[in-house]
Amino acid sequence: MVLASASPQRRKLLKELRVPFRIVPSEVSEGSRERDPRRLVILLALRKARAVARRHPQALVLGADTVVVHAGRVLGKPAGRPASAEMLKTLNGRWHRVYTGVALVHHARRRSWSEAAVSRVKARRLADAQLFRFVGRHLDKAGGYAIQDARDPFIERIEGARDNVIGLPMETVRRLFKRACADAR
Repeated sequence: MVLASASPQRRKLLKELRVPFRIVPSEVSEGSRERDPRRLVILLALRKARAVARRHPQALVLGADTVVVHAGRVLGKPAGRPASAEMLKTLNGRWHRVYTGVALVHHARRRSWSEAAVSRVKARRLADAQLFRFVGRHLDKAGGYAIQDARDPFIERIEGARDNVIGLPMETVRRLFKRACADAR
């Protein structure tokens, strides 16, 4: 298996599957005009997996993409400190949803499997001074925060899979992996 991501969090979570894998970052654009979050994350996960699968046609390639959605607005990775500050202020003390698309692609067999997972998340209400300490800390994370960072107390509650909020819902990965293995027989 190939993981089409450079994310250390995804690498760590994927080890739970106990399947040998290697890492080949996709380096594809995450831009899209798609506004439906479920379709968006599946589209981007497939784009990442397909890009790597073309270079590794005999491998099963796993791609994933995560976005945060608040009040219908899709929040990806902040583009810098000002965007990080805006995202954190928007989410501060509020409920939002985290969507992660997962895709498995086998180029030689011309097969793909994909799904999206969603979790509801409540951000803790932080005073402006406390919130400002987190600005720019997680520019590589959708929504600008990281629940796996013990020094980041921004999230108060999660309804749904915690690993989805980290960026790789393992129940979804397991389900897709089983389908891919069954189809290979």
